Amino acid sequence: MTPNAVWMVTSTALVLVMTPGLALFYGGLVRVRSVVNMMMFSLSAMGLVGVLWVLYGYGMTVFGPGEAPGFAGNPLKDLGFISTDPASFVSAGFGATFAMISTALISGAIADRVGLGSWMLFAGLWATLVYFPVAAWVWGGGWIQKLGGMLGTADVIDWAGGTAVHISAGAAALALALVAGRRIDFAPGVHRPHSVPLVTIGAALLWFGWIGFNAGTAQNDAQAGLIVINTIVAATAGIMGWLATDAMRGRRPGAVGACSGAVAGLVAITPACANLAPIWAILLGILAGAACAVAVEAKYRLGFDDSLDVVGLHLVAGALGTLYLGFFATGTGLFTGGDAGQLLVQSISVVAVAGYSFVVALLIALAVRAVTGLRVPAEVEAGGIDGRHHGEDAYVLAEEARS
Repeated sequence: MTPNAVWMVTSTALVLVMTPGLALFYGGLVRVRSVVNMMMFSLSAMGLVGVLWVLYGYGMTVFGPGEAPGFAGNPLKDLGFISTDPASFVSAGFGATFAMISTALISGAIADRVGLGSWMLFAGLWATLVYFPVAAWVWGGGWIQKLGGMLGTADVIDWAGGTAVHISAGAAALALALVAGRRIDFAPGVHRPHSVPLVTIGAALLWFGWIGFNAGTAQNDAQAGLIVINTIVAATAGIMGWLATDAMRGRRPGAVGACSGAVAGLVAITPACANLAPIWAILLGILAGAACAVAVEAKYRLGFDDSLDVVGLHLVAGALGTLYLGFFATGTGLFTGGDAGQLLVQSISVVAVAGYSFVVALLIALAVRAVTGLRVPAEVEAGGIDGRHHGEDAYVLAEEARS
């Protein structure tokens, strides 16, 4: 096995653990009576999307030789990997982990009020109609990857998924939250995290896996080193940006805020990790932490219930990191030796992916609501989904365990 293959297999394992890490992160953020339901959203996304990826998803994300780039690749050309060259399985496995976590991210928008069956129907349709095609546009030889050549500018930069992962998931989360509606007791301060340690463990696993997420396709030692250091410092700067913003607003520092700041920095650096000098990665992390700390409050002013702030973290930081490249990308940014062309193509990709994912997710959510009702009954939501829908509780008291 070549060194590149070894590293990609290692990175695949790192990214794979991110989705269970997300389950812990999201699970800690919800109230105790819906922890199992929240974690099952991530685990079910792994199961469903992993199967769809092998059946037809991988074929949709890549335009093969002689295949004219269109909406997506041919879903039948790698059907079930029956005739696929095994040499491509390493990269295919790496791509599968991206598809899993991209879908799972959306679920944070609907905590406490949506059943597993409704979520899985939405997740399968969204992965098929949004994630697989957008991945082809961005990385598989599609129109976003070719946009710079068409306009005579620098190419769009999205190293690891600012558009395909975070913007698409964040826009879908907004659409799904709007269709699902607000929780029964939606208000500031009502829905507090039930387990700060669980949130911290989940954030640690996400950060751990993000090294593979960003550096998995590095081509040499120098590039890998740049990606790793940028991934680290953007997250650390994100913590500082979030905590500083809270301090300026007169709020006490908390671990959930620190973890959220780290995630904001990680999201923002995802598209930019291979194309920024570390000093600009630090600035990006600070900006992302501050911007997301402010953005997560917008749901209360605007009246939409994005339960776990997928919009405020992933859509906002993903867009920020993608657009930031227009100013600071090494050699092509407006302030780093380039011109406005980089900003132009970055802006087009942000608007196109966000708009497409939002509209399609909105239509999928409306269709799912028509078929399943989407939300659980009010009495189940009020009493807790876990026991009624899953037959499990996150925690069993000692006296209950002995009985």
